[in-house]
Amino acid sequence: MKTNFRTLTKISLVLIYCVIVAGAVVRMTGSGMGCPDWPKCFGYFIPPTESSQLLFEANRSYEKGMMILLDEEAFLVAKSDFISGEKFNATDWEVYSKHDYTTYDPVHTWVEYINRLIGVLSGIPILIFTILAFWYRKQSIWIPLISVLTLFGMGFQAWLGKTVVDSNLAPYKITIHMVMALLIVAFILYLIFASKTTYKQQTYHKRFYNILLLALGLSLVQIILGTQVRQYIDEQTKLIGYQKSLWLASPDINFYIHRSTSILVLVLNGYLWHLNRSKALGFNKVKLVIYCVILEAATGILMYYYDFPFLSQPLHLVIASILFGIQCYILFECLHKKREKLQA
Repeated sequence: MKTNFRTLTKISLVLIYCVIVAGAVVRMTGSGMGCPDWPKCFGYFIPPTESSQLLFEANRSYEKGMMILLDEEAFLVAKSDFISGEKFNATDWEVYSKHDYTTYDPVHTWVEYINRLIGVLSGIPILIFTILAFWYRKQSIWIPLISVLTLFGMGFQAWLGKTVVDSNLAPYKITIHMVMALLIVAFILYLIFASKTTYKQQTYHKRFYNILLLALGLSLVQIILGTQVRQYIDEQTKLIGYQKSLWLASPDINFYIHRSTSILVLVLNGYLWHLNRSKALGFNKVKLVIYCVILEAATGILMYYYDFPFLSQPLHLVIASILFGIQCYILFECLHKKREKLQA
């Protein structure tokens, strides 16, 4: 059971990162409203592939919640199950009033739909390992507790996804959605670490620990600032279209804070690498942190100076998420060695 638990936690971690990648692609392609409703898409479990499928059809069986696009002006939703007559009957329908989004784009729809499918898929191993986690209750009560919190976190994330769609992509809700995904990553990484049976030879160092906490907090702040910058770019896209060279021609204050703080990110994590090497602490994953910081800086430079090359935006977010995850895992290693030192 315990072997299966660790395997499922690792699968869950990969799938959560797949969700983050898919979400980044949704933002890059502007597909956030590809499905105007939730959890279904246009009222279907499998969404339409062409606009003609959203036109009114005579003598067709409609189920409650199914949507049609009326004259490209409004989405109508079926009030109840019914079979349509030869002519359109307005009493069978009501305007979908949660927002005024009235566009159908098959690419956007399926990008968003695949994002939702990956989210559902990621919840399956989380549900299973939450059940298995209770085999650890005598070893550590934290393992079943964090497992349950992870499961509830996924439920909250699903509900939040609905509110994001209903609000027509309200910026603050998108930010909360991203932060919640990172919290789930941290929970799963804790479970992976806590269920280990052997640990590496490492040494607790107070200064390293304190700097690590600061670097981790700064990474989270940078991700939140990044989502705000992304929102500004989305707004610019609506105003001036896909003239990428103009997106950051006159950026807001969040961009300058985000860019300037990246220097501090490099300094702090570089100092962690120096401490780990000079003191022989044994936290080898710090090397991965440095690689992530360099790649993060590189993708940021590409976006600003080379007009947002293809995939540079989702890569920037995904690398930041991976950086956060690695820092969390190093923190768990550090805390474990701290407890060992206190108990010695």
